[in-house]
Amino acid sequence: MLACLLHDYVLNLIKVDHGWWSAQLVEPYVSERVSWAIRYHQALRFYPDPSVGYEYPELYVRIFGKEYVPAPYIKAAYEQAREHKWYMDSRMITVHDLYAFEPGAKVSLEPFVDIIGRRFRQPKEGLGFDGSPVAHFWRTLAYPDNPL
Repeated sequence: MLACLLHDYVLNLIKVDHGWWSAQLVEPYVSERVSWAIRYHQALRFYPDPSVGYEYPELYVRIFGKEYVPAPYIKAAYEQAREHKWYMDSRMITVHDLYAFEPGAKVSLEPFVDIIGRRFRQPKEGLGFDGSPVAHFWRTLAYPDNPL
């Protein structure tokens, strides 16, 4: 559930490879399983999985076109993910993500704040000041116009 909540948060910053960006940013603060699921959802979303009722979304046909073929690195990531023990964790992101795009759906973070609070390791120094490999990303997000 945490992976579903966090997987697309970078889309306002960057669209290209958003799964990899999202996973990298949260990696120091969530379980390896959560970051892995976030990373690979980007590739899995382009490939149907009838076993869970996931078909290629009509939304993607409208966005990318009928003849769209994912880049080779995305296909390779999909093939790697299909064989991984956490495949279904990542696949569930693609399954449940579609509900947020249903017309009239009311999406609220409020029911999930507790889950994020219990599962997202907040550094005592605060995001961006904990010396993690991604601290500079968080500082940039918090202070995008910092002239220093």
